[in-house]
Amino acid sequence: MPHAELKYSSDLDVDAEAILAEIETVILEHDSGAGACKGRAYPAGRFHHSHITISVALLTKPHRDEAFSRALLADLESRIKKQLHQPCEFSLGLSYSTPFYVTNFHGG
Repeated sequence: MPHAELKYSSDLDVDAEAILAEIETVILEHDSGAGACKGRAYPAGRFHHSHITISVALLTKPHRDEAFSRALLADLESRIKKQLHQPCEFSLGLSYSTPFYVTNFHGG
């Protein structure tokens, strides 16, 4: 189950829910078995320069090699930027969790 986080300066008009949904769509286009992408967004009221930083994390899988990662990163960048309508600094990182990572559902 992938994770995505948006961190951005609060002067930007960001539709965080739409961007997070688009990230999930792009991931599933590249890997239909990836599952839902859990997402969070953090607008920053204090900042230096207008910017957005996006972090996407996936579990390590054999088919998620360098070619997969480069293609996914390029598509994520293109599709996210289409939803940004103001000039700003842009950062996007793709990372993979270590084998020592647990993700599942806790039913309470």
